[in-house]
Amino acid sequence: MTDRPQAWVGAWSAKRAALSPDRVGLVDAATGAEYTYAELDRRANRCARLLADRGVSLDGGESGEKTDSAGGRVAVVSRNRPEYADLFFATAKTGGVLAPLSHRLAPPELAELLDAVDPRLLVVEEPFADLVDEATEANDWAGDCPILSLPVDGGSTWDSYQSALPENDGEFDGPTVAPGDSHLFLHTGGSTGTPKETVISHEAVVWNSVNTITAWGLRDDDVTPMVFPMFHTGGWNVLTVPMFHMGGQIVIDREFGPGQILGVVEDRSASVLVAVPAVLRAMVEHDRWGETDLSSIRFVKSGGGPCRQSVMEAWWDRGVDLSQGYGLTECGPNNFAMPDGWPREKAHTVGVANVHVDARVVGDDGREVPPGEIGELELRSPHAADGYWRAPEETAETFGGWVSTGDLARVDEAGYVSIEGRKKNLFVSGGENVYPAEVEAAVADHPAVADVVVVPVPDDQWGRVGKAVVELVPEADASDLALPDLREFLDGTLARFKHPRELAFVDELPTSGPSKIDRDAVEAAFGE
Repeated sequence: MTDRPQAWVGAWSAKRAALSPDRVGLVDAATGAEYTYAELDRRANRCARLLADRGVSLDGGESGEKTDSAGGRVAVVSRNRPEYADLFFATAKTGGVLAPLSHRLAPPELAELLDAVDPRLLVVEEPFADLVDEATEANDWAGDCPILSLPVDGGSTWDSYQSALPENDGEFDGPTVAPGDSHLFLHTGGSTGTPKETVISHEAVVWNSVNTITAWGLRDDDVTPMVFPMFHTGGWNVLTVPMFHMGGQIVIDREFGPGQILGVVEDRSASVLVAVPAVLRAMVEHDRWGETDLSSIRFVKSGGGPCRQSVMEAWWDRGVDLSQGYGLTECGPNNFAMPDGWPREKAHTVGVANVHVDARVVGDDGREVPPGEIGELELRSPHAADGYWRAPEETAETFGGWVSTGDLARVDEAGYVSIEGRKKNLFVSGGENVYPAEVEAAVADHPAVADVVVVPVPDDQWGRVGKAVVELVPEADASDLALPDLREFLDGTLARFKHPRELAFVDELPTSGPSKIDRDAVEAAFGE
């Protein structure tokens, strides 16, 4: 046999095509198109040649440094489309880096990220052509790299991606790729300032996939609707990459509403679903909920924030195993799982650490705290990212022997981990620590409350107290949640120093990222 270069993630599409050529790996619900693994590999080979022609490749077959990304970057501004899968596998084949960028950013924010990523190629879905044009005018980024368009309804501002593809879809002879070579730049969902680009290597992608498959028990016949955007770690590393690794089926759409997700579950016999709590709640509240056949679902994971007890119970009542997960762009993101036969009283936790993940909770002195005490959660795993792109100070603060998550947590005697909120959100009232996540979980149990964020506000007597910013359920109004009534409702559940002392109401809480509540925006509007 002739020596062949090691390709890491770049070999996946070809190897899966050899194992399961006729199995459908990707479904585009927007068009109804289905793509087998053989077709996905052929598409990736064409795309890899396109990238190599434009210099998105390791030069001379030499591996780059971990944070050098020597193969060049491809930036993408698009909703979920099959071309994303082409670019994922193709960048891996050439040694390049895929850098998806949020189409929800304002032009100046997008311009800053484009300047930081400095792509050799930019791929833009046509609805966001004006956004990119405004971004190029917003600061010094000149947009001097080639731009290819993903047309919608025939219109194209730049040369189309499809027309630029070479005809040759045969095996692509790529460079040797080292495990530490960068493959993904995924930006964090920061709501103040420009999000940071997190550098994720081939090795980290592989290990997260292994962790997910082994801990969650993914199978080659699993089907899932991908409800996270592909500019987010949830769009790739939560399920898409592990499913491609196993040979399962991913169903994408440009946007997924709760009714559409329920339709995919029934029509495609979906077996796995991962979504943020807001989406899971919207599915429960949708008109199709009661009539949708959910019997194909093996399990559902909630991530991106605490899931309310009432939402979990609604899924359990339908016979679905719903539990909470935990992750972050910087590590994983799949770090925990529920043990076999886990008891319902542990539903507020995220379970125990996955096979190849170490977790600990430390105090301000960096030492591990005893079970039951709250401290900062730290993680250690080969699926951790390498750092932030061109941000050495921020990298040093977060990465090292352990990844500092910035989240507060506690571990019980059985090893189950509970997330208690962000470290930066903790506030002191009358000398006592108040953890907003704990208060929010209790307030959310009130029947008039759809969702809530608790922020600190000044108080002459206690220094700071909590203000509950509430989104009411549709049939309720402010008179259903007077402050004295709320405090009476919380008696016996929360210590009185934790009770909100002020209330505010909003029609809808602001979101940041994939349907996650934007706490910083709430605090800026209602906090101190």
